[in-house]
Amino acid sequence: MTLPVMTIAVSLQNVYKTFTKAPVVNNLSFDIKAGEIFGLLGPNGAGKSTTIRMLTTLTRPSQGQILVAGYDVVRSPQQVKRRIGVVLQQLSVDSDLTVWENMEFHGRLHHIPNPQRQQEIDRWLDYVELSDRRNDAAKTLSGGMKRRLQIARALLHRPEILFLDEPTVGLDPQTRRRLWEIIRDLNTQGMTILLTTHYMDEVEYLCGGFGSGEPGRIGIMDNGQLIELGTLQQLRQKHGEGLVIKQLGDPQGVSGAAPWEYQFFPTLEAANAYLNQQPDKTGQMVRPSNLEDIFVELTGRNLD
Repeated sequence: MTLPVMTIAVSLQNVYKTFTKAPVVNNLSFDIKAGEIFGLLGPNGAGKSTTIRMLTTLTRPSQGQILVAGYDVVRSPQQVKRRIGVVLQQLSVDSDLTVWENMEFHGRLHHIPNPQRQQEIDRWLDYVELSDRRNDAAKTLSGGMKRRLQIARALLHRPEILFLDEPTVGLDPQTRRRLWEIIRDLNTQGMTILLTTHYMDEVEYLCGGFGSGEPGRIGIMDNGQLIELGTLQQLRQKHGEGLVIKQLGDPQGVSGAAPWEYQFFPTLEAANAYLNQQPDKTGQMVRPSNLEDIFVELTGRNLD
């Protein structure tokens, strides 16, 4: 018998999560296709972390249905856990164990038999460039190395879906770029990835499409609801690909900075045409819109 190929890796239908009668997640519905990289954005308190916790079986939804790899997270949590890898924002490696011991412990929890377990440990430590630190205590690693160890550990049991909650928070730019390359490579190999982040450039880089790959979609949450969904290009086409930015007030005033007004136009050419028609162009400029512009337009606030 040939099993059907999974086309939808993650499905949320009318999901609510309520704490003390206040909905943190409010009627949330979206699907993630198998093999897709999906960026979930939202200001603090939007419900992103609660959504991740429900998807990874750490929190039960108050209402609605969540399917991960075809299994209901409430009725079949063990089946879900076997098919997902999770890298949470908080560093969760055991500092007193060595790099290898952290991997070995995780492998035993997932009942990976030897010698396969040792082969997988070697493979993933090599993949994240930690083979030379395998016998070092995890507490001696840098923040970026600990994050790479978390990723290697999450991949050890060959999950179908990888959840990354703020994977590069607090890391230096060079380390962030290295992790981006690892995440992109995993996606090109066919792994489904859901990513939450506070960095707009991270989402643009990872979900923007690379090589001949299909661009990933971006979901924007606010107040527990999904308020926008699409690829970066779709979002720019919908809200406007050109911006006219105008500085308001006196930039030399008491505060030393003046607020800016943003006006969207369907195209960059339309934005330039509008500016050219203005008798006074002082304090105005045109540029292409980006994800942060759209995010602020939708939520009225910056991501962080």
